Amino acid sequence: MIKKYVILGGGTAGWMTAAAFARFLGSESVQIVLIESDAIGTVGVGEATIPHIRAFNDMLGIEESDFMQAVNATYKLGIRFSGWGSSNSDYYHPFGDHGFPIKGVGFHHYWLGAKNAGADIAPFDSFSMANVLAREKKFTYPSSDPDDVLSTFSYAYHIDATAYAKFLRSYTEGRVTRIEGEVVSVAKNTETGSIASLTLASGECIEGDLFIDCSGFRSRLLGQELDIKFQSWKKWLPCDSALAVPTEGNLLKQPYTHSSAKKAGWCWKIPLQHRIGNGHVFSSDFTSREDALDELKNNLSGEMKKDPITIRFEAGVREKTWEKNCIAVGLACGFLEPLESTSIYLIEVAILKILELLPKDSKNCLLEEKEFNRQMENEYLKVRDFIILHYALNQRTEEFWKYCANMPLPDALQEKIDVFKATAQIVEYDAGLFMPPSWLAVYLGQGLFPVNIDSRLMPKSIQEAMALLKEMPAHLNHIVSQIDAQKQKIDGRPPVSRMSLYGVRR
Repeated sequence: MIKKYVILGGGTAGWMTAAAFARFLGSESVQIVLIESDAIGTVGVGEATIPHIRAFNDMLGIEESDFMQAVNATYKLGIRFSGWGSSNSDYYHPFGDHGFPIKGVGFHHYWLGAKNAGADIAPFDSFSMANVLAREKKFTYPSSDPDDVLSTFSYAYHIDATAYAKFLRSYTEGRVTRIEGEVVSVAKNTETGSIASLTLASGECIEGDLFIDCSGFRSRLLGQELDIKFQSWKKWLPCDSALAVPTEGNLLKQPYTHSSAKKAGWCWKIPLQHRIGNGHVFSSDFTSREDALDELKNNLSGEMKKDPITIRFEAGVREKTWEKNCIAVGLACGFLEPLESTSIYLIEVAILKILELLPKDSKNCLLEEKEFNRQMENEYLKVRDFIILHYALNQRTEEFWKYCANMPLPDALQEKIDVFKATAQIVEYDAGLFMPPSWLAVYLGQGLFPVNIDSRLMPKSIQEAMALLKEMPAHLNHIVSQIDAQKQKIDGRPPVSRMSLYGVRR
């Protein structure tokens, strides 16, 4: 029986795992131990989330007001992408829908029909309530009334990830044993090859039944000890470096993450209550660190609070996430650049799947291990393809971007793009994070406008919908104009609603 869980590594992944285990697995007969070393430290720059974090916090019984105060959070309605299509393109990817189906046909077909007919039509993202709120730099909680247009969006947060880890550490106090130390050796069972114990620099030996590897890029247990190989996706995602720096300033009235395409990568800008998070993700094959730093500095708002840190990485994932009695969570499993703010989501989903599939006996769990690996591979592949989509649809002229526009794509992604080009129909993955509104935001935001649309729409159908198409943006703008400018209050409580989560089917 599993009586002792050992989590190697703190940071966001480690303490999110510890908090969930304390909430659902903790008892007098079960021990949860977390080992971390202050000397090793954590990456700690991820500050943008997607709405699933609300469900995770709710699962732990954490009040939104307590959470937001502890992590200096601000609200997030989506992501703004500047320069990702052509160099002067600008669109929003919202946590919500665009328009609504008319007579059983997707709204985007009417929009494309009007655009192809030469009508003076507003940009596609103008038909999303979340986008209009974001563009006007306002925020309100979603309505709980499904007939209200204010119920058609969701929201997430910008957070201080290091503060979130500390907050969850406090949450687990008295239920999780924290041990300070660095692992110097790992003992394995000579018969099964499973991990038996970890020995620290202090000489202390920590035995366990199930080990959770949250050791970051080092992948100390899954990668180094169990020799699970890393699959590189660099041929599709060539960025391999990032510069990150916080700046002084206040962008509280910006309820969105901002991603700006640059010469050989992209810059992020994330508003918190106490600072602005900034970074530049780039490919060292197409630019130097010095030029990348200049790009970052030119994109800053406010004075730097410290020197920029450099992070080297490679996009990819381990061939397995669960091997024997070891499960990797977070960077120990794999890495995808934070273009769509999915890093914390991938931690959340791993934790939830552990809880769903947790075996009663760590020595007899081949079925659970196989299913977990299948589901986690699926999650990483689907996020990977959606991130690749942004690069593949660019029309920029720099060498880096021309490489991305011409690189061979994964077969499943290429098929989806081809079908949309030919028919304007969205081919969904059977499972995974991103639903049709997300694909539409990128397809149409970056200028992929199919000529052929749903055959049920005749010119007369489009003409009949023209008044609606022209009036809807003004209607949404009017609703937003009645909302007080965002004050970023963190002492309230959102109404109970359907929680239209990003990528979760309603």
